[in-house]
Amino acid sequence: MGFFKTFKSDLPAGLVVYLVALPLCLGIALASGAPLFSGIITGIIGGIVVGFLSDSKLSVSGPAAGLTVIVFAAIATLGSFEAFLVSVFISGIIQLVLGYARAGIIGHFFPVSVITGMLTAIGLSIILKQIPHAFGIDLNDIDTASFVDKYGENSITQLFLIDDFILLGATIISVLSMGILFLWDTQFIKKNPVTKLIPGPLVVVILGIVLNEFFKSNMSALALSSAHLVELPELNGFASFIGELRFPDFSQLSNPDVYVVAGTIAVVGSLESLLSLDASDKLDPNKRISSPNKELKAQGWGNMLAGLIGGLPLTAVIVRSSANIGAGGKGKLSAVFHGVLLLVSVLFLAPWLNYIPLAALAAVLIHVGLKLNKVSIYKNAIKSGADQYIPFFSTIIVILFTDLLKGILFGIVIGFIFVLRSNFRSAIIFSKVKNNYMIQITNNLYFFHKAQLRRMLQRVPKDSDILIDGTSVSFIDHDILLTLKDFCATSERNNINVTIKRSETAAISLFKTEEV
Repeated sequence: MGFFKTFKSDLPAGLVVYLVALPLCLGIALASGAPLFSGIITGIIGGIVVGFLSDSKLSVSGPAAGLTVIVFAAIATLGSFEAFLVSVFISGIIQLVLGYARAGIIGHFFPVSVITGMLTAIGLSIILKQIPHAFGIDLNDIDTASFVDKYGENSITQLFLIDDFILLGATIISVLSMGILFLWDTQFIKKNPVTKLIPGPLVVVILGIVLNEFFKSNMSALALSSAHLVELPELNGFASFIGELRFPDFSQLSNPDVYVVAGTIAVVGSLESLLSLDASDKLDPNKRISSPNKELKAQGWGNMLAGLIGGLPLTAVIVRSSANIGAGGKGKLSAVFHGVLLLVSVLFLAPWLNYIPLAALAAVLIHVGLKLNKVSIYKNAIKSGADQYIPFFSTIIVILFTDLLKGILFGIVIGFIFVLRSNFRSAIIFSKVKNNYMIQITNNLYFFHKAQLRRMLQRVPKDSDILIDGTSVSFIDHDILLTLKDFCATSERNNINVTIKRSETAAISLFKTEEV
């Protein structure tokens, strides 16, 4: 009965999360180039299945903006949504294996600068791809999975080619929607006891419907046709719901691209889930700590099911999780209840949901993209120094011009180079007082430190004294030890007095106190 213990807080919170999640589920599916129905399917699975299996009491899962670029590119690469579902299913298996292998710590091995760069690049991609929809240009060939399309046009130059297709009605809806979303970010709205409970995206969706219906009645030239509105199947009960599900094309198991996509979804989705889980735990008023390994298992089961019945890949999502916490959620029931409400919506409310203009959803997504590109993010990266802002900007640029996985790998390589550079500089300290020298080893030494050590030893002149201290490190490469021993062996001929500092607690035998 513990699941229902906090139902008085969880049911209202679940309602708020549902109101936030509904437009996001539709919008993320739109941005992903996938059927809008698939976004709702994933929201249902993220709420009911992952919400029940996750160790977190407050985290909420569903389709994530962070995966839109991957999904769009993957559907184009694999040739069909059904082939893509195979990748989603396999990604779930990978996450399940990671969970049982206790790999929940993988998030700690990715530099913060690279993760921030990844999210920022995703935000930029979302903005560039949704601007056409904001102006009523909802043709599939306008969107492209990559920054540069097959005609040589990139996402920026394409924006200058759309003026002949702009719909004034859609533009009015998206501009007013953006204004409302910015208004909803102000302290005036956030502190008001009434408006703070009403999600901005919900207000935008309602505004879009009302405006378009007003255009139909009074200004028909501005009215949007069904081609520019949400298009969900109108169901007649649960049987017709089953009939609308899409299933994976397992004949694509022989396609190597399927596994590349699956691995990308598993890695990026797991990272986003673990980062969101950590953020949710920090926001939890009770400061409960959730198991990252159980989270990976829950995400794995969720993605396997999503792949089997036609959903988008899912992750834990901080926007919905923070909405849950802000609305007073205390237990798992809030996440599960929001999933139930999404199921009820798709079963019984599709005729009304199909009044939502795509321009309104585009405004919601552009707003999400702008939040991922706050000026403060760029300022903080630059202030943190070159070892942070170079991997950060490198990741952004490579993602925009290639794809997400290449950008992340490139950013990690750049970040690793800076780690090596920092370690290289700080591992050995060389100091001099008159004719007395000291070499202090402060970090573990590897073969690539040998040249630096040799240069330092060569600076020690004849007829001098030197102290070598390596008592505080746990590992010194064999090549480094040979270099030190060779120096000690040849020091007498140059009248160099070498003192090796020793300690009983030293890990390296050369610096360990000799037994009497």
